Amino acid sequence: MFTFDKQIKAMKLSDLDSSKTYTYADYLTWTFEERLEIIKGKLFRMSPAPNRLHQEVSGNIYAMLWTFLKNKPCSVYSAPFDVRLFRKSKNDEEVLTVLQPDICVVCDPEKLDEKGCIGAPDIVVEILSPGNNKKELKHKYEVYEEAQVQEYWVVHPLERTFLKYTLLEGKYQPSRLMVSGEEVSTPVLPGFILKLEELFGEA
Repeated sequence: MFTFDKQIKAMKLSDLDSSKTYTYADYLTWTFEERLEIIKGKLFRMSPAPNRLHQEVSGNIYAMLWTFLKNKPCSVYSAPFDVRLFRKSKNDEEVLTVLQPDICVVCDPEKLDEKGCIGAPDIVVEILSPGNNKKELKHKYEVYEEAQVQEYWVVHPLERTFLKYTLLEGKYQPSRLMVSGEEVSTPVLPGFILKLEELFGEA
């Protein structure tokens, strides 16, 4: 009896040329044990596995959104979930940005396929943790704004703060920094209220 037991060999980052421009088609061929993102064709290593605090806050936001969106047109997804942002073509060989937001809300079912989301979600949520703050606040801010993501939420679990960027006339406008005890609403999801005291809870 013939058995096929060959395993796919895990790649190492050193196998890639960091000076090259990569696409989603390249991304699909990789077998790295660690997760990577591509931002405008350049590789970005995702921070190590999220810590407990990050996971608790992420779980709280996801649960609140999932409960509100049940039986509604919009859907909520949590990482790992590929979001492909493109400029002109949706072809895998031409998509230069592939991200895995901690959480995203997609209200247009035409943007969903078996691979994830192709195009801008309506809301993206990034939860900061040591080592990823610069990437989230700079590189992702730029591509989310360029892709016209309606709202970009930045949550800082350690400082228990919440910042919301809202797209107005094609540019992001920041909210004031909100803290535990306050409530967050959004025109993207009329009627949804995110209570920061419940979000941060005992975390």
